[in-house]
Amino acid sequence: MVSTPEEFRAVGRGRWPGRFLRPQMELPRWSRERPQRLVYSSSRGGSWQGWKVELGRRSHQQVTSGAIGTRSIDISPDGETVVWFEDETGDERGVWMAAPFTTGKSSQLLPEAAPGWASGFAWGGQLILVGLADEAGFTVITTSLSAARKTRRIYHREEEAFVLALSGDDRYALLACSERGDTLHPDLRVLGAEDGSLVGLLPSNSQRHLGSIAGFRPTPGDPCIAVNEDQSGHLRPALWWPRRDEFKRLATGLHGELEAMDWAADGRALLLRQLLDGRHRLWMLELEGGQVSKVQSPSGTVSAARLRPDGNVWALCGSAARVPRALELPAEREVVKLPGPRPPRATALTNWRFPTTDGQMLHGFIARPPGPGPHPTVIWVHGGPHSHVDDSYRPSMAALVDLGLMVAAPNYRGSTGYGSFQMDQLIGDPGFPEVEDVAHGVADLVARGLADPARVVLMGASWGGYITLLGLGLHPELFAAGVARVPVADYVLAFEEESQPLKAMDRALFKGDPSERPALYRERSPITYADRVLAPLLIQAGENDSRCPYHQVEVYVQRLRELGKNVVFHHYPAGHSVMVLKQDVRLTEQTIAFLASVLGLHQGD
Repeated sequence: MVSTPEEFRAVGRGRWPGRFLRPQMELPRWSRERPQRLVYSSSRGGSWQGWKVELGRRSHQQVTSGAIGTRSIDISPDGETVVWFEDETGDERGVWMAAPFTTGKSSQLLPEAAPGWASGFAWGGQLILVGLADEAGFTVITTSLSAARKTRRIYHREEEAFVLALSGDDRYALLACSERGDTLHPDLRVLGAEDGSLVGLLPSNSQRHLGSIAGFRPTPGDPCIAVNEDQSGHLRPALWWPRRDEFKRLATGLHGELEAMDWAADGRALLLRQLLDGRHRLWMLELEGGQVSKVQSPSGTVSAARLRPDGNVWALCGSAARVPRALELPAEREVVKLPGPRPPRATALTNWRFPTTDGQMLHGFIARPPGPGPHPTVIWVHGGPHSHVDDSYRPSMAALVDLGLMVAAPNYRGSTGYGSFQMDQLIGDPGFPEVEDVAHGVADLVARGLADPARVVLMGASWGGYITLLGLGLHPELFAAGVARVPVADYVLAFEEESQPLKAMDRALFKGDPSERPALYRERSPITYADRVLAPLLIQAGENDSRCPYHQVEVYVQRLRELGKNVVFHHYPAGHSVMVLKQDVRLTEQTIAFLASVLGLHQGD
């Protein structure tokens, strides 16, 4: 163990940055007609950028080089063109770019379109479907890569619309639309890709969650879409034929949350992903006969999975202890290897369950350092809010465990994984239930003798940062320190300054905007409770953040300082997400130094 913040930093330079700096990647995408041509995003080179490679060759070429980085890259069906979304400042407002797969200059895919927030992208056969958002609303455009291309606007509304898929014959566009409901319960709408005419509507009735990852069946004929919906209370796969308004739920006998990820090339089977207690399993469902068979994969998280034309599964598999790898399953063969040594292994997660006031059992994970408890403890609050903590690789969490801190990550009410009823509990009641669940988690850890009650830290980013600030104000007696990255701090001001997609989410979550629900926005805003904060607080904010805007964080920090509170404020030239690895290391180093100082860590901890 170490004694001072300086020693913490010295230890860090020798170990934990290796987990950040070892290159990672997302699951490659391939050309439909030339599947040996791959594109992928990777952190090799020090920031997340787009890369291309031909399968079996060692020569990987970098496609993008933006200062902010990008994690969105795709390849055309014929394998001749690479596209990506380019954002120059980190505020997520940008343009779609295109470049030849072989050689040639890049250019804007939609030169006539102003920069906007990306709202989905899909390939068809010859057409491309693009969603963009700006202050005027959400627009869906069709275009192509041909010299004689025509660009058409087929949909525009003030309410959120997101592009999900385009049929392979270029006839049908699939959108998730909020014009009849809200962004948390969008309808699925199929439009004619030529003129935007309505072909089919699958309504959510503002009750069920609808979506599609697999999209249209890849065979000609009557269009059929693989839909994921939770009418039963948990996410399940179904088939929808929009032209004849036919809907069929698919029986699997599997529990937990289950979603269709991809179609087999012949359209006769679906690849399914199951979520149980923060870990994934993969299955194949034969549509004729309903046979379900397991696809062997390593224990942990499957971030993405797709079926290759030969029927093999490619999946991005990792865990808290193991860096994600792109594997061919079931052989577990690494399909694209990145340069560099393996990073130090991290601590594996163990399941954690604790009760709420009403007796419901919540799930989470614990990562424990060596030695007996009680430990100085970090309560790690996930973002979203409709997300969850899973068994995935998190270098910053591993760094805290290396340095003698126990990390406990609760999946509060509203997290995915508990079913639709729990997800919707936050609608009209955001913030308070999550903070209450965090408080119950702390009580459980202290009662078990795992957490030192005098040294509990609340920590999170994005929505997790919001819950951190709110929790420090509502339960100041519970926490010795707080760390909030890119948080919502003043909700009324945040709404005024955030992007259109985030305004849509907040209107759905609060059942209105601040002019319609002023009391609720004030009640659920951390700045309302700034005078009650007792713990030292570290806040980190991106100067170009359009989700949790910088200015409202700055206003909160100024308020704390006026009240004489102990707050350390770091800001940096990026947006909501950090895609430059050295910046991520700096933010983690700031966190380590701050916690070492305020917790008084010393020999023997």
